[in-house]
Amino acid sequence: MTRIGNSDLDVFPLSLGGNVFGWTADREASFAVLDAFVDGGGDFIDTADGYSAWVPGNSGGESETIIGEWLASRQPKGVVVATKVSQHPDFKGLSASNVRRAAEASLARLGVDTIDLYYAHFDDETVPLEETVAAFGELVSDGLVRHVAVSNYTAERIREWVEIARRTGVALPVAVQPHYNLVHRNDVEGTIIPVAQEFGLSLVPYYSLASGFLTGKYRSVDVEGQTSPRASGAAKYATEAGLRIIDTLEEIGDAHGASIAATSLAWLRAQPTVAAPIASARTVEQVPDLLAGARLELTPDEVDALNRVSEWTPAKA
Repeated sequence: MTRIGNSDLDVFPLSLGGNVFGWTADREASFAVLDAFVDGGGDFIDTADGYSAWVPGNSGGESETIIGEWLASRQPKGVVVATKVSQHPDFKGLSASNVRRAAEASLARLGVDTIDLYYAHFDDETVPLEETVAAFGELVSDGLVRHVAVSNYTAERIREWVEIARRTGVALPVAVQPHYNLVHRNDVEGTIIPVAQEFGLSLVPYYSLASGFLTGKYRSVDVEGQTSPRASGAAKYATEAGLRIIDTLEEIGDAHGASIAATSLAWLRAQPTVAAPIASARTVEQVPDLLAGARLELTPDEVDALNRVSEWTPAKA
C-alpha cells in the first residue's frame, strides 16, 4: 500500500484507469475488469466526468456511470475513486459555479456521498486561480470531496495553487496527475517532480504505458491491420530508440518472470514521488500484468539501466 501525499488515502500502488469504460469496454466488460482488479488486490480507480464524450453517441459521464453501477452492485469495501472536472461538455472549465455543479453531477453518477480524490483536470486560465482554489476548498469543507488534486498543471501553476490554499486556509492539493512514462520523461522530471517533492505531493501518472507501446505489443511504426484506437498513438514510439527501451524492459522482466508492461510500471513506481501509476484494461486478460506491475520491485541497477536507455526521450512526444 502507498499513501497519497499528506492525505489519509492509503492505496494499492496502481490505479485502474476508467477512460476505457463506455468506450472500448462496454458495461459488461468494464464490470469484469473492475471485478478482476479488486479480486486481485486493487482498490484505486481513476476516472473523469468527461470520459468518454469523444465517442460517437456518448455525451460524457459514461465511465462514472458504469463505475457507479458497479459500486452499487458489488458494494466493495475500501475502494478509492478519483474523478476530475473541467472537460464534461455540460461542465466546461473551472469557475466556482461550474466546479460545484460538476461535482454534484459526478456524485450522482458514481452513487457516492463523497468523492475521495477530485482533480482539476486541465488548468483554466480564463478563471482566476483564487476562485478555483476556493471552490475546491468549499467542496472539502462541505463534505462533497475528501481531497483535492491537479492534473496537467505546470509546476508554476501548482506552486501558485498551493500558495493560495495556504494563504486562504483551504484544503491543500495532495496529488498531481501528469503524463509520465519511460518515453515521456523530461518535462515531468525537470519541473513537476521537484515541486511535488517540495510540497509533499504524490504523482499519479497517466499514459503510464504510452498508449500501449510499453506493453511491447507495438514494435513497428506500421499500424496497418491494427484495429485498436490506441495503435497509432503507440506505434509512433516504435523508433530505434524506443525499441531499445522495449528490449531492455523485456530483458529485465525475463529475470523476474514479469511482462514488459509490468516491468514498465515497476520502473515508474520507483521514480521519486510516484505513488500509483494509472493503467487501463479493456479485458480481464490484461489485468494480471497491471497487478504484477504494482508488486514487482526492481533493483537499483535495473532502474538505472532503464533510466539510461530512455534518456533520449524528448520533452514533448
